[in-house]
Amino acid sequence: MAKPIIISIDDDPQVARAIGRDLKGRFGKSYRIISSVSAEEVLKSLPDFKNAGIPVAMFLSDQRMPEMNGVSFMRKAMKVFPDARKVLLTAYSDTEAAIQAINDIRLDYYLLKPWDPPEERLFPVIEDLLEDWQRDYIPGFKGIKVIGYQYSPHTHMVKDFLASNLIPYQWLEIDESEGNRSILNANGIADSELPAIIYEDGSFEVLPSIKSIAGRIGREPELVHQIYDVIIVGAGPAGLAAAVYGASEGLKTLLIERKAPGGQAGTSSRIENYLGFPAGLSGADLTRRAISQAKRLGAEFLSPCTVINIHQKDGYKTVLLEDGREIVTRTLIITTGVDYRRLDIPDIERFTGAGVYYGASTTEISACRGRDIFILGGGNSAGQSAVYLSNFAKNVYIVIRRDSLSYTMSAYLINQISAITNIHLITDSEIIAVYGSGHLESLTFVNSKNGNRTTSDAVALYIFIGAKPYTDWIKPEVLRNEKGYILTSKELLRNSEMAKIWKLPREPYLLETSCSGIFAAGDVRAGAMARVASAVGEGSMAISFIHKYLSDQ
Repeated sequence: MAKPIIISIDDDPQVARAIGRDLKGRFGKSYRIISSVSAEEVLKSLPDFKNAGIPVAMFLSDQRMPEMNGVSFMRKAMKVFPDARKVLLTAYSDTEAAIQAINDIRLDYYLLKPWDPPEERLFPVIEDLLEDWQRDYIPGFKGIKVIGYQYSPHTHMVKDFLASNLIPYQWLEIDESEGNRSILNANGIADSELPAIIYEDGSFEVLPSIKSIAGRIGREPELVHQIYDVIIVGAGPAGLAAAVYGASEGLKTLLIERKAPGGQAGTSSRIENYLGFPAGLSGADLTRRAISQAKRLGAEFLSPCTVINIHQKDGYKTVLLEDGREIVTRTLIITTGVDYRRLDIPDIERFTGAGVYYGASTTEISACRGRDIFILGGGNSAGQSAVYLSNFAKNVYIVIRRDSLSYTMSAYLINQISAITNIHLITDSEIIAVYGSGHLESLTFVNSKNGNRTTSDAVALYIFIGAKPYTDWIKPEVLRNEKGYILTSKELLRNSEMAKIWKLPREPYLLETSCSGIFAAGDVRAGAMARVASAVGEGSMAISFIHKYLSDQ
């Protein structure tokens, strides 16, 4: 198999040779390195690479070149290899252009010349970007295959589980080609048994459950310890941060997740305001990095696995799982986050997973290509999804109750949306009906000011209408407010029930609940700020208070 290509361009022959030499010395075993002084020549060669099936993993280009500047070159090159990583080589005077390119062409990184020593200023950047590219690139697919119907709730559940757990798979639509149907015939699988999942070893399973898939792909490891120092329930940003810090500080740490790691943040197509990532990063990227970090430090991970109750005795907490297992821990952190609120209109449940999706659900992108889709909601999650989906859909319609996005969406997202011509805003409106035969085909929305009703074709509806905390499973002794969010710290002292439960001479620690040794962090906590960075901060803070609690014990 041909090596992926790294292409570098600089019109100064001496600089071109230097970067070519450095790249070959470090990456030449795994990648083919091409250095050029002409952007035009490189552009002419790209279709040949594409036709031959040779991937380009990365472009490195000087910004100031006589034929065209680096940003212009990147813009043209990405039409042929849109998934290649983009690095701009700049002088100090060109940094403004490089920063602007982050928004204009989604530049991945810019490097100031000179980059000596390369071991410190060049190689770490290139290695990180190539690792990201390798994660997405699948040459001649060898792995899990999912075959079924596009508009099937069961199929959607399987694909969403695999994607959310960062497990590569190939999706085969049964009606897309005769080749896909021949797979069914060869394995004796009937249409009524779809979806089917074909594993890497060639075995297959029809109508698979999430639990059976998890067992086959090694997502249900055996527990190592009889008693844990800390169990974290929920693997969103707060839970992942707690797992990283708990494991790194020597605590026996277990992370339990009922669905998939990342939480709502994990489904985000682009997080643009997270510190240290000027080009932004996807929720999947953040999740992947955090899980790898936590596991490397020694944290255990159990998913999919649902906690249904907590018992306390003699200072220990017993976590009861849905499958009947019980796990003992000295402390507990609840980071279960929130679930999207359901849209309450007739027939909506009939189309859930078959054209109607809660959250981003990027697994169904293929159904949106060249079609009209709708997004209900005006928050940041809705805006990020609209920007991302506009790359695939013919038109994206955002439906909101108010007259403007400015009430609920960040300014940077509003500016991005206003610059994208195929995103359209429908204000002062609500969706009141959905229609279709087997899957969503159209919907009706009504204008609250004039009462006008409009019915439009729609292949997909993505719903972002607020959230409610996932706390129904929690024992009554863990006090919550009227909306279900967990009370912590000083908010507990204002609750009349607190005196009946809390019997210790000290006040609760910050982030501690009404049950000593049980903490809450992230969106599930009353008064929490709904931001990824704050959730990560609270997760790490919870570990510091667990140390205080354990030292008291």
